[in-house]
Amino acid sequence: MAHHSTRVLILGSGPAGLTAALYAARANLAPLLVDGSNPGGQLTITTEVENYPGFEKGVQGPEMMEIFRRQAERFGTIFDGGHATEVRLGKWPFEVVVEHQTFSAKALIIATGATAKLLGIDTEKQLMGYGVSACATCDGAFFKDKEVVVVGGGDTAMEEATFLTRFATKVDVIHRRHELRASKIMQERARKNPKIRFIWNSAIETIDGTQKDGVTGVHLKNTETGAVTHHKTDGVFIAIGHKPNSELFKGQLDMDEVGYLKTQPGSTYTNIPGVFAAGDIADSVYRQAVTAAGTGCMAAIDAERWLEANHPD
Repeated sequence: MAHHSTRVLILGSGPAGLTAALYAARANLAPLLVDGSNPGGQLTITTEVENYPGFEKGVQGPEMMEIFRRQAERFGTIFDGGHATEVRLGKWPFEVVVEHQTFSAKALIIATGATAKLLGIDTEKQLMGYGVSACATCDGAFFKDKEVVVVGGGDTAMEEATFLTRFATKVDVIHRRHELRASKIMQERARKNPKIRFIWNSAIETIDGTQKDGVTGVHLKNTETGAVTHHKTDGVFIAIGHKPNSELFKGQLDMDEVGYLKTQPGSTYTNIPGVFAAGDIADSVYRQAVTAAGTGCMAAIDAERWLEANHPD
C-alpha cells in the first residue's frame, strides 16, 4: 500500500474543503485534498445559486464548485480523486486511508459535509433542482406566486413551510402521520399561518413533471387507506432532515447525538488537537455555501497557527 505524507490533509471538496485548501495553499502549506464520494458536495445537485456574494447574476452550483476548485489549484493544492475509508486519529501524524493508499498528515481538516435525507423515489432525483429541493432558504425565491408542498413533520419542515409563505401563494405540509414531531412553538407558528395547510396520513408516491417544465404535481398515498390521489403543485420541498457524513469518525471525535462534529466555540478545533472541522459536518443550523466557505477559511487559519505553534518544521 502506497504511503504519502503531507502537512495538511483536507477531506471533502465542497465550499468548506475548497476554501480551506485555498487558504492553506496560499499559506504555503501545500495541502492535499481528498475529493470524497461526492466531488463538489451538495451544491452539485442544485441548479441556480443566487445567494452567493459576488455572483450578482447567479451561478450554477456545479460551475461555482469548478471555479472554487481552479482557484485552490492555482495556488498549489494537490487533489486526490478517491474517498477516505479509514482514519486513525489516535496517533500523530494522523493517518488516513484513501482506498489503496495511506496518507499521514500533521494537521487534518474535515469538511465531509452532510447529505439531505431524501424520500428514495426515482422522480425525486431526476427533478432535483427542477422543482424539487431539499433547501427552502436556497430555492424559495424561485417559487414566487406559486403553490408548493413541504414533506416532513419536524421543526425543519415547519421552519421551511413558514419561510416559503413569503414567496408561495399556498404551502401544503404533507405528513405521513396525524401528528407533528415539531416543537409546540413551531407547530403553533405554522398552524396560525393562513397560507399553510396540512395533509395528514399521506406520503408521496411519485412526483410528476419534467426537467423542461418543472414539477406539475404529486401522487399522494393515504397511509391508512392506501388510496392514491393526485395533488397539483409547482414545487416539492423535502424537509425530513440531514445526515452528517461523520461515520468515519465515530468513537474518535466528539459529536452530537445526530452525528454533527463538535467544535470549540468560535473556532474549528475538535477535541483532538490538530484536527479541525468545517462546513456542514459541524453545522446543523445554517448549512449555506457561504457559511461553509467561511468556516473553511477559519479551519485553514486554525491549522496554520496550530502547526506554527506546535510543529513549525
